[in-house]
Amino acid sequence: MINIGPHISIAKGFTAAGKDAVSIGANTFQFFTRNPRGGNAKAIDPKDADGLRQIMEDHDFGPLLAHAPYTLNMASATEATRDFAERAFREDLERLDQLPCHLYNFHPGSHVGQGPEKGIELILDILNRNMKPDQKTIVLLEAMSGKGSEVGRDFEQLRAIIDGVRLKDKIGVCIDTCHIYSAGYDIVNDLDGVIAEFDRIVGLPYLRAMHLNDSLTPFNSHKDRHEKIGFGSIGVDTFIAIVKHPLLRDKPFFLETPQEKFADYAKEIELLQNV
Repeated sequence: MINIGPHISIAKGFTAAGKDAVSIGANTFQFFTRNPRGGNAKAIDPKDADGLRQIMEDHDFGPLLAHAPYTLNMASATEATRDFAERAFREDLERLDQLPCHLYNFHPGSHVGQGPEKGIELILDILNRNMKPDQKTIVLLEAMSGKGSEVGRDFEQLRAIIDGVRLKDKIGVCIDTCHIYSAGYDIVNDLDGVIAEFDRIVGLPYLRAMHLNDSLTPFNSHKDRHEKIGFGSIGVDTFIAIVKHPLLRDKPFFLETPQEKFADYAKEIELLQNV
């Protein structure tokens, strides 16, 4: 069975989020570890975590994915911004050890004019200072669309970060379909070629999760504009090819598509589960 689910708010708790996922036919979900614009995180209730574990067991869930706040920028030129990023990263890893979720995705950040090499150096300083051999969580670098001074705009930059991380067994990648299509990887006309390029540069064992998002903007636009599945420039046929692909179908898939109502995710899940 394909493991696919939406992004779900945990404002009502993790058990409630698990129930919400089940209600729309999902067998996994993604959540923000804290407010996406930053701030402190709520303490985890052990009973709430146990309730989620039970739901996952009862409904044969795949891996969950935690998402760092958007304000987490390890590559910033501003020390205060990097300090927040390091504190949030360290706290999030500690919190995830209390949950049945061991994948943690973050945007590598923006170098803000310092250059990608300096940005990667700053990212590695924080990763290597805070990742521990006994942590349960795999840290995922999200592939980005390449707007502005984003780090992670191509497979080579992702590989450079992986090369500099000391704990290779604790690092991985999350591919966002909208991002890489906008970054110039033509998954519509050459999906096999893009997969082969990723494998050659990064290595498929590092691919641990995928965000499935159509793109509101055209190929190679370097924009990050998500669209519903089948309503953008990528198109439904490509998403069917992705979830059916023998090298991808065992990965957990997460929807970040713009829906008017939470229940609307059920249509996308049903479409992709039944191919």
